Amino acid sequence: MHFPWLTLLGLLPMLGAAVLMMVKGSVAKTLGMLFSALTAVLAVVIAVLYAGGAQFAEQVPWIKAFGAYWALGPLDGISLTMVLLTAVLTPFVLLASWNTVDADDRWNSHVFFALVLSMESLSLFVFMATDVLLFYLFFEATLIPMYFLLGGFGQARRGYAAIKFLLFGLAGGLIMLAAVIGLSAVSASQAGAPTYLLSELTRLDLGGGVGRWLFLGFFIAFALKAPMVPFHTWLPDAAEEGTPGGSTLMVGILDKVGTFGMIRFCLELFPEASRWAAPVIIVLAVISVIYGALAAIGQKDIYRLIAFTSISHFGFIVLGIFSFTTVSLAGSTFYMFNHAFSTAVLFLVAGFMVRRRGSQQIAAFGGVQKVAPVLAGLFLMGGLSSAALPGMSSFVSEFMVIAGSFARHPIAAGVSTVAMVLSALYILLTYQRTMTGPVTEQVGRSFAADGSADLNGREKLAIAPLLLIILVLGLFPKPMLEAIEPAVQNTMRVVGETDPAAPLAKGHN
Repeated sequence: MHFPWLTLLGLLPMLGAAVLMMVKGSVAKTLGMLFSALTAVLAVVIAVLYAGGAQFAEQVPWIKAFGAYWALGPLDGISLTMVLLTAVLTPFVLLASWNTVDADDRWNSHVFFALVLSMESLSLFVFMATDVLLFYLFFEATLIPMYFLLGGFGQARRGYAAIKFLLFGLAGGLIMLAAVIGLSAVSASQAGAPTYLLSELTRLDLGGGVGRWLFLGFFIAFALKAPMVPFHTWLPDAAEEGTPGGSTLMVGILDKVGTFGMIRFCLELFPEASRWAAPVIIVLAVISVIYGALAAIGQKDIYRLIAFTSISHFGFIVLGIFSFTTVSLAGSTFYMFNHAFSTAVLFLVAGFMVRRRGSQQIAAFGGVQKVAPVLAGLFLMGGLSSAALPGMSSFVSEFMVIAGSFARHPIAAGVSTVAMVLSALYILLTYQRTMTGPVTEQVGRSFAADGSADLNGREKLAIAPLLLIILVLGLFPKPMLEAIEPAVQNTMRVVGETDPAAPLAKGHN
């Protein structure tokens, strides 16, 4: 029997969460960092071994009466990308949140760190699960730590935001549960026994009316999680009322479950239904791209602004997924990774800024670059990454999505490029309003009262590696794209789509 590397990877942060519930104070924080760092190291080791040709898969009978398995893997480039994203991002979220939760009277910081590790563990299992029932259970379980991260920490209306988040999540989960049950019934009818294994379900005939209804059950749940317009309303409220670390996990990792699920389950289980629904989904994706960017421009709260930028970015990701080209699908997968890091920089640096000023309102700032030049510079770098500046990893993925989508949906791709202009507008306007100009009296007084107007060593350490990843992958994306490409080609084969021929090639034929 092979060593269960994937199970160990998923359980390691959960073990850390259990340990943290028994200790408090700085010891708990240190142990939390240790467990998250070990998880990141193990994920990187698995990625290196995978690049060397190693295969990682586990499959053990779990609930025989249901045909359910404890099935993790085999890892491919898509799932490995999401595993790396989750494992690498979490330690920096904990480091950035070292002091931001101490002032809360209701909860101790060790609870926050334990919830973050629990969230990491469940998310890793979601991205590795290849049994639909197992995926569903972890998909729903991620709601628990995130609900408490929202409801236990953050602003005055955090309870409202947490309940709204939970209701949207439960609604999506209930719809998916009906589809999961229907999938089991169809598998029992066609194969003679129920099964939830993705490898076996892809062999079944899931086309026609039944397949389309089942597809809608999965897609709506994933669109709620992503979130896409018109299912997006919970995200700005949750981002506004939550902590920067919690919002980073929510947007950077948890919401990616939705777009990952569209690739892994909607496209691979229901290829005919995916092609059938694609025109409508493409329209919704473009609406999300433009609406999110326009809404971001009008925001007064800096956290809500970042949330709306993410709605626009998720629209790009979904556009690339349902354009059914190798370039657009690879770009969407790479986009999920890049978006997490650029949004993390924005949320975390904004959190440092809000902690010093005591306000989330954009109008409450002014002249910050004069009193905190490093903070201002890092915020600008994160913003330019979000706006897909050439030389940064987000540019590579956004360009791939637009170029790949243009081959099949030129109008949708063309309209979406408007968001690139809008993104530069909302980032530069926000930077101008908060960072430039004379130092306001409130900013000068509050930043001085904090005792460290500019970022301290720990805060710089939490942000600098994230920017380094953005820059390195912006200049040298080849290793990650090479890992993603075989999985994308397999998905294209399952969907039954091939890349459109170039116009010149058609002319020669």
